[in-house]
Amino acid sequence: MNRRTRSLNAPSPVQHFGPCGRIMKNSAMVMTIQDPASQRLTWYKPPLTVLVIKKVRDATVYSPFVKLVQWLIQEKRMVVFVEAAVMDDPHLEQFSEFPSVKDRLMTFRLGKDDLTDKIDFIVCLGGDGTLLYASQLFQQSVPPVMAFHLGSLGFLTPFLFDNFQEQVNNVLEGHAALTLRSRLRCIVMKQSDSVAESEGNKQNKPSSFLVLNEVVIDRGPSPYLSNIDLFLDGKHITSVQGDGLIVSTPTGSTAYAVAAGASMIHPSVPAIMVTPICPHSLSFRPIVVPAGVELKISVSPESRNTSWVSFDGRCRQELLHGDSLRVTTSIYPVPSICAQDQISDWFDSLAECLHWNVRKRQKHMDELEDLTRSSSNDTLDSIGRESISK
Repeated sequence: MNRRTRSLNAPSPVQHFGPCGRIMKNSAMVMTIQDPASQRLTWYKPPLTVLVIKKVRDATVYSPFVKLVQWLIQEKRMVVFVEAAVMDDPHLEQFSEFPSVKDRLMTFRLGKDDLTDKIDFIVCLGGDGTLLYASQLFQQSVPPVMAFHLGSLGFLTPFLFDNFQEQVNNVLEGHAALTLRSRLRCIVMKQSDSVAESEGNKQNKPSSFLVLNEVVIDRGPSPYLSNIDLFLDGKHITSVQGDGLIVSTPTGSTAYAVAAGASMIHPSVPAIMVTPICPHSLSFRPIVVPAGVELKISVSPESRNTSWVSFDGRCRQELLHGDSLRVTTSIYPVPSICAQDQISDWFDSLAECLHWNVRKRQKHMDELEDLTRSSSNDTLDSIGRESISK
């Protein structure tokens, strides 16, 4: 099978130097800083296959889903993949157009079928969870993702479905900007696995996950504080005492991390955020570290309890004493297609979804003078009327 026909003509966000952007010079070196605006979608060949992911258990998504797959198959002559569970949904049978395209849909099953090198690009119909699900499906290279806002929040879904034909055509023709959303590569190292490997048994491999938002380490059902050791490139940085720790991507900075007091970071910034959850210290503030470092997180030997870890809200498991979690930036980002551009989409989401810096407008000086003059006139008139009456 031939390799994929897509191309991202910009470096990964973990690459600090790129071919475009502003140039910084001194007597010792010359380096270029990657300009996010240079990240554009380029097709070497026309895309032929598309994966459509729809929000589950949402009646408002059925009609857009049927319209989209029918248009992609009949008008654009594309091969459309959907999850096998979609075909078993009885609610789709109420749409008269669906039976004509049902037999032409290709299906896959999560955890059983490999989609690597089968998909040219992805269309998500729903909320932010559909984009997280697309990230989970591809644990290596991810096709470009076009996300339509049909959910509740829609921070990561910039497209509206009203004129979907025109918008999809623009993407198919390569007229689109990209935001390369970095992911975190997380490896759970169990002490039992290390013992087995030292004894020559290599059957138990460490669990590995790629997350788009965050990995969360918390105290689980225990009433005691978490006591977690944090290492940066092998050096012990601090011990976290509190409810837990959030390690997030810039994309995840506007999710759980911002609720825990972290700053919001544009997804094109190459960084990893470390945010404590309710720390037992007033001076423990969130920090941002370079994308290239490796974090090691383990339960402190003197901790009264174990910890629990989850990856983008999934695969929750217990970290015992002696276990550790290693986190670094993955070389496989999620190329998210922009409705406008990298900057406009992000600030629009901040304003519309999080109501960032929304407040009542302050009156300017002319309005204040008018109010003062009006108040003064009323007072003089009232005084004159009183004197006349007397």
